[in-house]
Amino acid sequence: MSGTSMDGVDLAVVDTDGLDILALGETRYRPYSATERATIREALGTWPGDDRAEAAARVVEAAHAEVCAGLEDVAAIGFHGQTLSHDPDNRRTHQAGDGARLAELTGRMVVWDFRSTDMAMGGQGAPLAPFYHWACARLIGAGGPLAFLNLGGVGNITWADPQAEAPEAPGALLAFDTGPANAPIDDVMRARGLGDFDADGALAKTGRVARDVVQAAMGARYFARMPPKSLDRNDFADLFDVLAPLPDADAVATLTAIAVASVARAMVHLPEAPAQLLVTGGGRRNGAMMSGLRAALKCPVHAVEAVGLDGDFLEAQAFAYLAARVLNGMPTSAPGSTGVAAPVGGGRRSVP
Repeated sequence: MSGTSMDGVDLAVVDTDGLDILALGETRYRPYSATERATIREALGTWPGDDRAEAAARVVEAAHAEVCAGLEDVAAIGFHGQTLSHDPDNRRTHQAGDGARLAELTGRMVVWDFRSTDMAMGGQGAPLAPFYHWACARLIGAGGPLAFLNLGGVGNITWADPQAEAPEAPGALLAFDTGPANAPIDDVMRARGLGDFDADGALAKTGRVARDVVQAAMGARYFARMPPKSLDRNDFADLFDVLAPLPDADAVATLTAIAVASVARAMVHLPEAPAQLLVTGGGRRNGAMMSGLRAALKCPVHAVEAVGLDGDFLEAQAFAYLAARVLNGMPTSAPGSTGVAAPVGGGRRSVP
């Protein structure tokens, strides 16, 4: 998995029958170099055929091939690719990286292009990790509904009922993007020469939140829409102009508060209050963001490590799980996860 933070490639091995998680195996991480990251960032917002997108695809494919080198006893590689553009209203999305090329580079079957079929059938094409979140709820022995919150570049939430017979069963899941999370914070940090991200929310903790900016941001039409719904990484890029006059700490504190406010707004859409909110993704390491969530929400908020899961590799595990579902002819999305008309199996297979 190479996510919206564009820090590198996460690899995780999962033993699964496509329904339950039987075992969690090896994990690896391969960071992008500064040059590689710059190539990918240059391609953000592009579509297939653009030279910048092709350059990014070659970087993504090579990095994935490198991290997969030497894998043993693996039936297939689930390859998400790097999202460069996502436009669900017009039923199009662009993940850089050719699964057929990766199959040649690795010598293994690759399952890829997970989003296109869902979008062709009217779905948002995102988020796709919710089926795996449902399996995780079963793995940890949850007795009732709980919620997973992924705080990557964009935030997304999954409400999951592990008592349902399958993730595509009616009422098993509700999932959608909550709003901006780490991406705008990271972008502001880089633009102001402050580093790549706000480690532990240290800068946000020293700033004053511009409440008028938070209020204005939460007035965006997206937050009033009923889920399922999804966002592009740059959908809230206009915040940069609004934040430009603010001191560094205040700008980052305000973006952190917007991320928290968007999650709080998302909670009203859930079918019932979850027993707990389990946080994954880089945001769980942001002390300011986690403190804000605990103050704003009525349910307990924990990092996923509290229940024995690994938040650094949950997304990578999700695409291994989805690859197994593709190989077994099972759905990979459903009305409750992407808004697609009916449960549908996405993904293409490429063999070397």
